[in-house]
Amino acid sequence: MNEASAQVSWWLWTCIGLLLLSQSTVLFLHARSRGGRAWFWGLWGLTQFPCPTLVYLLLQWRRNRKRGLIAAESAEREDGGMNDG
Repeated sequence: MNEASAQVSWWLWTCIGLLLLSQSTVLFLHARSRGGRAWFWGLWGLTQFPCPTLVYLLLQWRRNRKRGLIAAESAEREDGGMNDG
């Protein structure tokens, strides 16, 4: 292995490490603020990229969508199912 390829691989490994560390930190902090298994998301974020982020975003989207539907149903019940429009 020559010096140029060794330097490239050093930079590549450094960038990969920083990418995984930053992904893990963001997932941990976001999950902790939402109250859901922060350590799991933080550790999984260290293992690969971008699968943990995509799965986390998908689950958050489903959770928010479900909460929105529940809130809409409860508002409809309180309104009596009638619209003033």
